[in-house]
Amino acid sequence: MRKVLTTIAMLGALSTSAWAAAVMDVADLVESQGPAVVNISTTTLAKRSTNGMSPDMPGNNEDMQEFFRRFFPGMPGMPGGSMPDTPSHGAGSGFIVGSDGTILTNAHVVRGADEVIVKLTDKRKFTAKVIGTDTRTDVAVLKITAQNLPAVKLGNPDALRVGEAVAAIGSPFGFENSVTAGIVSAKGRSLPSESYVPYIQTDVAINPGNSGGPLFNMKGEVVGINSQIYSRSGGYQGVSFAIPIDVAMEVVSQLKSGGKVSRGWLGVVIQEVSSDLAESFGLDRPRGALIAQVQPDGPAAKAGLQAADVILKFNGKPVENSGDLPRMVGTVKPGSSIPLEIWRKGKVQTISVVLTELPAEEQAASKSGKAYSRGGLALAELTAEQRREIGIDYGLLVQDATGDALRAGIRSGDVILAVNNGKVATVEAFRKAIAAVPAGKAAAILVKRGDGSLYVPLKISAD
Repeated sequence: MRKVLTTIAMLGALSTSAWAAAVMDVADLVESQGPAVVNISTTTLAKRSTNGMSPDMPGNNEDMQEFFRRFFPGMPGMPGGSMPDTPSHGAGSGFIVGSDGTILTNAHVVRGADEVIVKLTDKRKFTAKVIGTDTRTDVAVLKITAQNLPAVKLGNPDALRVGEAVAAIGSPFGFENSVTAGIVSAKGRSLPSESYVPYIQTDVAINPGNSGGPLFNMKGEVVGINSQIYSRSGGYQGVSFAIPIDVAMEVVSQLKSGGKVSRGWLGVVIQEVSSDLAESFGLDRPRGALIAQVQPDGPAAKAGLQAADVILKFNGKPVENSGDLPRMVGTVKPGSSIPLEIWRKGKVQTISVVLTELPAEEQAASKSGKAYSRGGLALAELTAEQRREIGIDYGLLVQDATGDALRAGIRSGDVILAVNNGKVATVEAFRKAIAAVPAGKAAAILVKRGDGSLYVPLKISAD
């Protein structure tokens, strides 16, 4: 019994010692790398129209403006009056990757900002210039005018192990230079909102204000950018996601050299291969990306790929899950010829495809097999039975609405009849019509809903 108690005491002392060592590692990490982490604050001016009202307010039209001009000439925003833009403020985190003042953060931290202020740990403040942003990976590059700044060390996210200790530094709820720690919960996570990032999942406490801050390994190296949380309350609930730093640095390289990010495009809509589908196709196990649809005139169509093909390998690398494919395709430069190993009618075949650049209006094909147009709509052409049922021989069924379309009030199950009074009968016709709408402008979408129809203004946001 005495030996057992002694053993337990030794184990307790060992675990306490190990925990103390881990805490000390975090303390050393903060001391050495903390000065390279910055606080970011933004100011955005809410634009007002000449009558002093927000342009998006109901009733803000020419007749209403004329009414105010006639009867309230001295009111703010009218001749003789003034109405300043109303500022809104935001906050986030970032970190210095170059001693010349190059800083990384999330794109959503600085999106639409009229002014970006960077504050260092030594209390110095700088007005930052946004070099470029990439909304698909949520990465932004900033630049401040300063020299000999402390910069972080970059690590290898591929070397991370699930269960490995990691730490974050940021400004949750405005509390600058806060440190939180945890472990890597999983790697290579795909999220519904983004198919191009293999997220690092952690249980590190991340809250509003942490966005854009660094995720460190215990060597003091940045392995990710803290970007998202899963939460029902809006605050931390144990599930946080970081963008791998190698993905971010590839974006940085393209933004600094060309001002934009170019991604390869295959031109297919894909879905997951379930166990039932694998059995029906004669596959040995569920794997690969099943092609549900081939985009007309796209790279896949020109290469001879067909619906029902299963992509097993891309450029020699296995495609285990359908979510792997968009990331693989997106990392390849447009114009590259890539070999695909596919499963077709019970046999393995190899097909070469020349990728083109991902069109601006294209969204990544989701796991559900839906392709989203510019504006955030997943559409399907009506079947003959559906046309007979609603008594119309044209129109497109809304399978899903996200982003701009969701904000406009378009719902799944709606039938889109026209865009700016032009009838639409094919998905391609809709894409062309929406592509002609400038960013920031709205298209009049005629929607059939139930027994009635209505026009919905679909305002296209900037990419």
